[in-house]
Formats: sequence, C-alpha cells, structure tokens
Amino acid sequence: MVYRLIEPLPWPTLATPLAAAEDALARLDQRLATGPLRHGWCARADFADACASLALQGDLVLLEDLVLHDAGRDRHAPSQELTRAHTVLRTRRRIAASDPGWATSPAGLAALCEDPDAAGDQDAVPVPAAPPIDGADGEGDLEELNDAFSAELAGIDALIARSSRLLADTGPARKKSPLVYDPAWGESDRLAAWRQAVADTRTLPPVLAATIAVDAWTVLEPLQHRAWLGPLLAADLLRARDKARHHLPALASALRRVPRDRWLVRDPLTRWLAVLGAVAVGAEQGMRDHDRWMLAREGLLLKVRGRRGSSSLPRLIELVLARPLVSATIIADELGVTPRAAQILVAELGLREFTGRERFRAWGIL
Repeated sequence: MVYRLIEPLPWPTLATPLAAAEDALARLDQRLATGPLRHGWCARADFADACASLALQGDLVLLEDLVLHDAGRDRHAPSQELTRAHTVLRTRRRIAASDPGWATSPAGLAALCEDPDAAGDQDAVPVPAAPPIDGADGEGDLEELNDAFSAELAGIDALIARSSRLLADTGPARKKSPLVYDPAWGESDRLAAWRQAVADTRTLPPVLAATIAVDAWTVLEPLQHRAWLGPLLAADLLRARDKARHHLPALASALRRVPRDRWLVRDPLTRWLAVLGAVAVGAEQGMRDHDRWMLAREGLLLKVRGRRGSSSLPRLIELVLARPLVSATIIADELGVTPRAAQILVAELGLREFTGRERFRAWGIL
C-alpha cells in the first residue's frame, strides 16, 4: 500500500482554498487564546467532535446521551455506538492533554493504535447494589448474611479482574480473532505507508499537510476498527506545526458539514479541496459559536450581578458553558448541592430545557 502525492502540486488550484483555511483556523485560534471561553469551547468541541466522528462512520449518537454517559448518569444501558463515541471523546482529551506532536510520534501512535481504549481506563463495570438484609434477628444470622454477601462481592471482583485482563491483553503478542480482524489486512504495512505520506508533507503548509494526512488515512485505512482516528491525528499535526496552539481542531465536525460525495471520490485533488473547504467552514462556525456563547455568558452574568459571594450561580454559569448539556444530577455532583437545589438554580438562570421530557431533563445554552 502506497499513497502518492500529486506531482507537481497544482498550486494555482490549491492556493485560494488553502489560504482561506489557513486564515480561518488562525483567527479561531487567536480568538480562543485571548478570550475567557477557551476551556469551555474546547470541552464542547470534544463532545461534538466525538459524535461527528461516529456520524462519519454511519452511526448516530445523541449529544445528550454522550454527556450523560461521560458523567456516569446514563438514562439506559449504553449502546455499542455510545461506548465507541466515549472512546473517541477520551482519545481526543488524551491527545489534547499531551504535548503537541505526541499522537503522531512513534510512541504515541503505537499507544493509540494498539490499545483498544487508548483514551484512558476502561469504563467502570457497574456492580449491582447490595440487596437488603431482611430477617436478621440475631447477631449470628447477621454475621452469616454478611459472610455470604462478602463472598458474592468477591466473585464480582474476580469477574471484573478477569475482564480487565482480557481487555488489556491486546498487544502484538495476542493473536487477533479472525472473526473480528481480517488476517490479510496488513495493518503494519498500511500504517507505515500512512506515516511515509505524512513525512512527505513536512515541507508543505500545515493545513495542506493535515489535509493530506486525513485523505491518506481515508484511502489507506490503516486500522480496521479505528477509522475515526485519522482526523484526530491530523488535528495533532496542526498543533505540532504551531497552526493551532490553543485548541485541538475538530476536523470530524468540519468534515461532517461537507457532503460525502465531495470528499469520497477517486480524484485526490477534489478530495483535498473538499477537506480544505471543510476546515475553513468548521473554523468559521467555531468562531460563530464562540461569539454566541460569549454573548450568552454576558447575559447570564448580568443575572447574578449583586449576588452574595457564596452563591453557586457563577459556578453554574461556568459549568453550562463547559458542557453542551447539564442535568440536575450533574449540577448536584459538580457544585455540591442537592438535585432539588440544582433545579432551583437552573430556574433562576432561566436555562433552556432541550429534551422536552418530564424526567431525565437536561438544560443548556445554544
């Protein structure tokens, strides 16, 4: 597998969209660097980009479900798509928290490709709640019941430990199941070809190099079950080239705004132009979102002006700016208040309810 660049590069065709993408991305990065919403914008972008990554693969994950799952407040048992979206979310956070260029380095790339849950620890396995102890009249009966309950918990712990070891044992020494992986796929060769394609773009402008990295990942498909990793690696490449110093670009969200028939064609130049256009559109949308949230922040701060210093409303404002949605339980956990008090705080701020449900409601700002 080899990915070849267009030679010679058609600079007259690439110049205008490349300049537009470079300018939009630079202006977004500068706005985030000087504004007070940088961390909130990045946190919201992480959730949106994780959902967009799954959408590009044909899977639908609701943003509110991902927010609740990340907070450990699922409304129902998480689906396979939701679990994958959470893996994308934590992988994105891991890349953003690492040094620029770590993800595309040999060590970082090996960690992200080999570990099935590279973004962090495995999702916690829920342990059933302790059953009520009834009929314990005497001290001996209570001790007997406690021993039986301890034995049940020990069995659960052993099962969790075995499952964790099985999930962690995914290194090269483990033979991959042919039911899940195609033995003739050649992941190592495809990944080496992708790295060579990235190396060939060292002298090119950063946005064009990231565009080629995304396109090469789509064409080569180095990993059978991690097609979403390509845009994240390209985003880290932009950080390493100092084009996005203050944020990790949400390239999956940008690509989702472009019709698939524009960047999934045989002509590489057409694909490059589609990705460049997506970067420009995504950066411009990011600036519009930033300005809209800044305006919402100013309006919310006016509502808490003159409040006592111990009020929880300012902290609630920062929380709703850092997450697309918040529920009463999330607010209660983050602010250290009761769920009822959380609902009172929401009513005082006048936040918008998005779900339209009577239960498991969530609020936020557009």
